[in-house]
Amino acid sequence: MKRTHLPLNALRVFDAAARHLSFTRAADELAVTPAAVGQQIRALEDHLGTVLFRRTSKGLELTDEGSAGLDPLREGFLRFEESVQAMQAGQASDRYTIACPREFFAQWLAPRLAEFAKSNAGVRFQLVADENADFTEANLDVAIRLVDGPGDLEGIELAPARRVVVAAPGAPDDWIDWPGAPLPEGADATVQVGNAGQALSSAVAGMGKAILPYLLVEEALEAGRLTALEGPDEGRRAYWMVAPLPQWRQKKVKALASFLAGD
Repeated sequence: MKRTHLPLNALRVFDAAARHLSFTRAADELAVTPAAVGQQIRALEDHLGTVLFRRTSKGLELTDEGSAGLDPLREGFLRFEESVQAMQAGQASDRYTIACPREFFAQWLAPRLAEFAKSNAGVRFQLVADENADFTEANLDVAIRLVDGPGDLEGIELAPARRVVVAAPGAPDDWIDWPGAPLPEGADATVQVGNAGQALSSAVAGMGKAILPYLLVEEALEAGRLTALEGPDEGRRAYWMVAPLPQWRQKKVKALASFLAGD
C-alpha cells in the first residue's frame, strides 16, 4: 500500500505552536523565527485543507480540527522516539568492524587496539583487510585509509603526513616502487609491488630502498631493521580513520577515535 507523504517538519512545528498557543514561543523552542513558524503552519493548512488555528481577542486558539488531530500526532511522535531508541539499542556498543591495510594493522593499530580493550572490557574487533570496502556491504564502523584527506566522509588524521626513504643495512641502491609513493624523476625500480605492506616487506628483506609513510616504518627504524636514508619529510598522504556521518556519530566510534588520536 502506498504511504501518504507526511510533512513531518510542519507537524513538529504545529505540535510546538499548539503546546504554547504562540508562534513566538514555538519559534524560541525550535530556534527559528516566528515568521518561519507561520509559514510552516500555513503550508500545513494548505496540505490538509483545513484551518488549524484562529486568532481571538484572548490570543491564539486551536480550531476543532486542530484539536482533533493533536493527541494522535503526539502519540505518533512518542512512537517515533521509541523507534529511534530501539534502533540505537540494537547497535552493538562493544563490537567494532574495522577495515584497514594489513601492514598498518600489524605495525600500528594492533597494539593500540589491545590497549583500548584493556580499558573497555568485553570489546570485540572484526578486521577487514580491504580498507576501501563499501561501508554498507561490509557493515563497517570505520575504515583506516592512506589518503590525502577524508573526502566526503568524516574522519581524523591518526598521525602527521610524513614520509621517509628507508632501506635495510647493506641493501643495494635500487628502488622499490609501489602505487602510493611516486619515485623521484628519472629513477628506475628493480622491484615493483602493489601496496605499502609489500614495499615494507621488500625493504626489510634488503631488496632495495623505498619511500614509505613514517608511521609505518617507525618501529623498524627504532629496531635497526631499516635505516632512514632521507627524511622524514612532510608528505601528502596520511593514515586517516574515516566513516560516514551516521557511523561517526556513534558513541563507540567517538570513543575509539578519541583514543587513537590520543585525546
